[in-house]
Amino acid sequence: MGREIARRLVARDYEVVVTDIDLESARETAALLGGGTQPMPLDVRDPDAHRAAAGAAAERGRLEVWVNNAGILRTEKAWEHTDEEVRMIVEANLLGVLWGSRAAVEAMRETGGHIINMASMSSFGPAPGLAVYGATKHAVHGFSMSLQGDLQLAGVPIRVHAVCPDGVDTGMVRERQAEPDSAIIFSSPKLLQPADVAARAVALLDSDKIVLAIPRNRAWQARTMAGFPRAGLKMLALLRKVGDRRRQKSSV
Repeated sequence: MGREIARRLVARDYEVVVTDIDLESARETAALLGGGTQPMPLDVRDPDAHRAAAGAAAERGRLEVWVNNAGILRTEKAWEHTDEEVRMIVEANLLGVLWGSRAAVEAMRETGGHIINMASMSSFGPAPGLAVYGATKHAVHGFSMSLQGDLQLAGVPIRVHAVCPDGVDTGMVRERQAEPDSAIIFSSPKLLQPADVAARAVALLDSDKIVLAIPRNRAWQARTMAGFPRAGLKMLALLRKVGDRRRQKSSV
């Protein structure tokens, strides 16, 4: 997903700094994209690493776009995760977005720009099997809206966008496909394609939209179930059955 977003930013003539906890992966992306793309190691759990990335970008010109894309997916029941796994998911998915957004605001508050935070369809309602992951995405969704409010009240010309896609056909998702608790991810008619989600995310640079749900009808469904929790959980049980059949069929 991050690579596809970077690809579209390069196509818009942005000079892009691509980061990854694995420097070799960042270098591979930079080589594929060209256009003066600069690779850089970054552990999103480290606030100083975000500030260093902002500094590296600023050395090349005015920082205009910041994308918080890194994430970790684990599909287990909330009590089955190890303590270390819970900490890793929360630090990468939530604290990584907070640290990144703070660094971006610090770098762009005088000149303006865009912050794109990757959330999830699971941020709109309950997601059994993804409880810890979903909790982090609920938080990213809420943080993004509140951050935009803070920026507007302070008169800071930065636009914040939370992108909330349904299941996307990424390596991160396919790694969990054999696990029954991933069923809800496969409950949609088909997985979204990373390139399509990336195109929608980058198009937000021409918009003041705060929350982008892909697709919207699934967000309406999730919000409705969240509004009626007991009935919603019964409906989710049916969706999980559908998803489990699709999960198994597509893994054959």
